[in-house]
Amino acid sequence: MRDVAKLAGVSHQTVSRVLNEHPNVRQETRARVLEAMESLDYRRNLAARTLVTRQSHTLGIIGFETTLFGPASMLYGIEDAARTAGYLVSIATFRNLERRPVLEAVDRLRQHAVDGIIAIAPKHAVTDALTQAPAGLSCVAVGGAGGGDGVPTVRVDNAGGAQLATRHLLDLGHRTVHHVAGPGDWPEAQERIAGWRETLTAAGAEVPPILPQSWNAETGYVQGQALARDPAVTAIFCANDRIALGVLRALHEAGRKVPEEVSVVGFDDMPDSGYFLPPLTTVRQDFAELGRLSLALLLQHMAGPESPAHVVVTPELVVRASTAAPPKRRSRR
Repeated sequence: MRDVAKLAGVSHQTVSRVLNEHPNVRQETRARVLEAMESLDYRRNLAARTLVTRQSHTLGIIGFETTLFGPASMLYGIEDAARTAGYLVSIATFRNLERRPVLEAVDRLRQHAVDGIIAIAPKHAVTDALTQAPAGLSCVAVGGAGGGDGVPTVRVDNAGGAQLATRHLLDLGHRTVHHVAGPGDWPEAQERIAGWRETLTAAGAEVPPILPQSWNAETGYVQGQALARDPAVTAIFCANDRIALGVLRALHEAGRKVPEEVSVVGFDDMPDSGYFLPPLTTVRQDFAELGRLSLALLLQHMAGPESPAHVVVTPELVVRASTAAPPKRRSRR
């Protein structure tokens, strides 16, 4: 810092003010200091700064090893929001969605002296583990298992998204909507089932049976084959876009045209969804907004812990070419 001050012709206090983005520094002075820093390839000593301020300006993110679009996009959204806000990020991942691996991840991040932790929480075991985090360590949970006591949470309104999809299909004239569900032990899948069922019940429509399995395209393909054999099936709501991809293939192989004979809706709005054949109508989750809101909630609690807040993000229905009125309704028009 002294070398930078000497080259820029200022005091080391002025260099400190520039580093800390203090407003009371003239623009030309700031530019001269930044130029000197670049010329000397100066990098501030973060370890020394942490010792002095007792803050590392580093946030921990807990995720789990997965290729699922939703959790992976949450991770990217949180990391991007943190970096945009000027925070370094340390990531800890685990394989099993159980309490012990989550607590081990918390401990690893504490060793890096993180200021707070944001955890992706698709199951209740994650939020339950966060309630056991050391006192004074601020934690926020993001995902379908949010809303419990003790931990601030940010999540998408999964039931509301399912209602949007189901209502869209009913409004097109379909008598009922079949559902290919995600795994039964995931709160996100449970909430989407609940939203779908509530909408059908409120409309006085038949509620078809479901068989919760997994989030992958194979589930959609296998269940789609059975649905394709039933000529009464005209509308299918899938728990995510990967499931919808499998359903679309099954319908195509069975000769059931989409959307002329069967309408299909997904959930997530993966980047590829608009390029499915046909382009997929789906429920969009704003993962960037999830990241921004989770960071804002964490910073709020780091500044002064309050009673846990629970933030819910409203999803959006994106209508494309995979939905239409059922065959009889179109012929009357």
